[in-house]
Amino acid sequence: MAKPKVLVTRRVPSEGIDILKDSCDVDIWDSDDVMPRATLLERIKGVNGIFCTIKDEIDVEALDAAGPNLKIVGTMSVGTDHIKVTECEKRQIYVATTPDVASDSAAELTVALLLITTRRIAEGLAAIKAGEAGPWKPMWLLGNNSMGKTLGIFGFGRVGFGIARRMKPFGVSKILYTDIFDCNYAEGVATRVPFDELLKESDILCICCAVTQQTKGLFDEKVFKKMKKSAVLINTSRGAVINQKHLYDALKNNDIKAAGLDVTDPEPLPVEDPLMKLNNCVILPHLGTNTWEARRAMSINTAKNIVASLVQ
Repeated sequence: MAKPKVLVTRRVPSEGIDILKDSCDVDIWDSDDVMPRATLLERIKGVNGIFCTIKDEIDVEALDAAGPNLKIVGTMSVGTDHIKVTECEKRQIYVATTPDVASDSAAELTVALLLITTRRIAEGLAAIKAGEAGPWKPMWLLGNNSMGKTLGIFGFGRVGFGIARRMKPFGVSKILYTDIFDCNYAEGVATRVPFDELLKESDILCICCAVTQQTKGLFDEKVFKKMKKSAVLINTSRGAVINQKHLYDALKNNDIKAAGLDVTDPEPLPVEDPLMKLNNCVILPHLGTNTWEARRAMSINTAKNIVASLVQ
């Protein structure tokens, strides 16, 4: 019997590839760069499974190109906004994610970005490299402690909970969250509040939600006006949750104090983008799950998902 055919759209940790090769015929795009669209549409023809990443658009055109043999799209991510999930459902194509292996890395990075932003560490590094630091000054680059502050978390899933438990030892006075339902694991850690209360009360607000019709562009001018002028906004979810033009205006006009972004729309953000010129906006190149531990686990789980679906 012929082995199932699987297309892997990017260079990924070998542990996952080894699992696939044991039982599948594997075609790998062996590059760190995104597979060109035309190449994807050609190499996807006739495959039984796709091992993709968040930058591979698996839309109707790609599904049509793959043809009727496609049974599973395994994505090495938690999110599925790059996949036409509703169309996959119509065609009885299973969509598999890796929701349980990268949360710790994402939460850890969020806390790091939070500290970099609130303590103005990026500005200090830039001053050192530019030779502008000078001798110690008592009033230079003053940031803020986390101790005694109210931490807000929008979206209290695995990452949101991971941030909360990591920030508790920093002495935050309280942790609030907004989600569509009460999270029983939040008991003793965080309190669920309405969105407007989250905006009003948070000194530091972390966005940890998925991109949906309800959350896309949610953080806009009206939202920023409801936040404290001293508030710091951290986003490690998806760039599309924030209206970046409105964020620029809010930072420029001191409607909020600072922002730390690990995700932008688009990615990477062009160097000429206005946000790149603001000292009170720290921008990282989407490093949330960039650890060896997370990447290996994501690769392994994606491969296992595909094999479980294709090999009986």
